[in-house]
Amino acid sequence: MSRAPRTLIDATTFGPWAVVTGASSGIGREFARQIAASGIHVVLVARREALLHEVGAEIEREFGVQYRVLRADLSEEGFMDQLIAATHDLDVGLVVSNAGTATPGEFRKLDRDALVQLLRLNAQSHLEISHHFGRRLATRRHGGILLCGAMGADHGIPYVANDSASKAYVQTLGECLHIELAPLGVNVTVLIIGPTQTAIIDKFGLAPEAMPMKPMSVAQCVAEGLDALRTNRATHLSGRINRVMRGILPTSLSRTLMGRMMAKALAAQGRPVTS
Repeated sequence: MSRAPRTLIDATTFGPWAVVTGASSGIGREFARQIAASGIHVVLVARREALLHEVGAEIEREFGVQYRVLRADLSEEGFMDQLIAATHDLDVGLVVSNAGTATPGEFRKLDRDALVQLLRLNAQSHLEISHHFGRRLATRRHGGILLCGAMGADHGIPYVANDSASKAYVQTLGECLHIELAPLGVNVTVLIIGPTQTAIIDKFGLAPEAMPMKPMSVAQCVAEGLDALRTNRATHLSGRINRVMRGILPTSLSRTLMGRMMAKALAAQGRPVTS
């Protein structure tokens, strides 16, 4: 029997419907579960439609909520037209903009078109979602937007340079919208995601047992993010140890250490960093 998530979100404030992007697996799937556990219906958005239906059936069965599935690639132009059409008739009170990916490697060696596509997914999609639903939530005078960022946004991580830069945009956008939308009754939080047990760890080629800090569970990461949104914090770095280390390590040292870790991971994948 699956675990029932801890309820953190008030359905009166953030319901009756929520939109979660990147909802087919990992952190997005857990957001859908914990939001549904609060009695909020969920629009599930991602590329893998079959997995979205699996998530939807699960939350409908366990929590008695409705769901709607939208297959969309947020790295492609025009995805917002699909999302607007899929949600125009719903009273959306919560948006979790979680879609994103990473492409580790030496920047100069990566394909330019792939870098641009990643930038659209990791940055532009958050812009478009925030703009559309920011207007809607401001009109209804209550609700929330949670943007998923990453630790690299604070200081950059070598060998995931484009990814870090794209997340820096998301963090700055969210911090500004936090101020702009607060007088209109809309909470905005950027969840700065620390190392978490998702497929991205494998994509980076990192061995969890060899990492300086053990990756946290997706349940903990998501619960912290929803709590931060509920209390309307501008940003929240998941993981107490991550927050402690951020306060201790100088930015330049953290960047250097992360770069070394990524270089080792690339070498382990047969992609040694060249000078």
